[in-house]
Amino acid sequence: MLAQTLKLVAEHPATAAGLLIIGGLALQVCLLVIGGVYRLVAERRRASLQSRRLELEIKRAELQIRSEEEARSAWNGYRKFSVEKKLMESGDTFSFYLKPHDGKPLPQFKPGQYLTFQLNVPGLGKPVVRCYSLSDCARPSHYRITVKRCPPPSEGGHPPGVGSSYFCDRVKEGDILDVKAPNGHFHLDVEQERPLVLISGGVGVTPMIAMANALVEARSDREIWFFHGARNSKDHLFKDYMAGLAAENKNIRVHVCHSKPMESDVKGRDFHHEGRVTVDLFKQLLPSSNYEYYLCGPGSFMESITEDLRKWGVPDGRVHFEAFGPASVKRAATPEAKVAVTFAPFGGLEVTFAKSGRKIMWQGEGRSLLELADEARVKIDAGCRAGNCGSCVVAIKSGKVEYIGKHGADVEEGSCLACICRPATALVVDA
Repeated sequence: MLAQTLKLVAEHPATAAGLLIIGGLALQVCLLVIGGVYRLVAERRRASLQSRRLELEIKRAELQIRSEEEARSAWNGYRKFSVEKKLMESGDTFSFYLKPHDGKPLPQFKPGQYLTFQLNVPGLGKPVVRCYSLSDCARPSHYRITVKRCPPPSEGGHPPGVGSSYFCDRVKEGDILDVKAPNGHFHLDVEQERPLVLISGGVGVTPMIAMANALVEARSDREIWFFHGARNSKDHLFKDYMAGLAAENKNIRVHVCHSKPMESDVKGRDFHHEGRVTVDLFKQLLPSSNYEYYLCGPGSFMESITEDLRKWGVPDGRVHFEAFGPASVKRAATPEAKVAVTFAPFGGLEVTFAKSGRKIMWQGEGRSLLELADEARVKIDAGCRAGNCGSCVVAIKSGKVEYIGKHGADVEEGSCLACICRPATALVVDA
């Protein structure tokens, strides 16, 4: 073939030159075509990137607009809500579906937050303020809370709760309630991707249901472990719903612990583990401790779990909890957050309630300012007694306080939440 080509070039030089020219032109055409294809691919890639950038900008704008709309639709003070539906969850626990009485839109909320109610309980001289966690993710038509009546003295050793008894025994469908907007710093970040452990005891399951529902609604594929403790099936709130949650979502694993199973309770069907929810159980089931932990339940329940999580090496920053009522979770204060308490030479700190003209000495015990006020017979309004509802806020005229634990309610500079703080210096408050 090469010899024939050389012979052709020798015998017909003009023809060979023409062929070379044609070949060169063909090569240039090929190079132009290839270059055009590359440019087309690059243009399409740039267009795709620009389209993606535009989508992100639109999404960012939509989020900003939604945030502004939510801020506008939230309300100050109390708003009237009607009880659309009252549903018995167990013999002493009810869910209440609440619709705005004015029919206006509802603001979104973060799963884990609560509502604050002002209740006009018959026989009491002043309204009662109580907080209850939202027990479902945000819905456009209604809010839902779930309230458990406090046990009578024969069961729990303390009188029934005023607020919970009022809700369970007196509130009925069609009633109008005074409600503050959703609030609270205990809430789930749905946008995060870190694996998650939800831990609840008793009625503490309510914010966990809201969190789980929000993740399902967002179609999150986060790894989720849901541990719940109850005495038995009779006290297991949302039992069927939790079973369905695990069956319908491969990324959610539900583990139920019964501390006192009934004879009719079957392990593997009604519950998974006999006993209480413990960190030892987590060690058996979780592949590691590298999770975000959210807890809600009785104070003693959460305190033991948070302490054992700390011993397991889980950083405090990954453990989030909520407690309503006098019981709260105690954590060692960091050196930066700790306020140095300086006692007077004669011992103790003098706390003055300016309006009432009463004084009391604080000797360093763990009592809160609210408990000191009770001892001095000074009336300070209080609702949740865990720093969440904000009804116990008082102005500080002089001195400093330190907070005993985390609080959900916002408080302005120069004031304090009496239920969850104590004196750090001699103190004068406007009460």
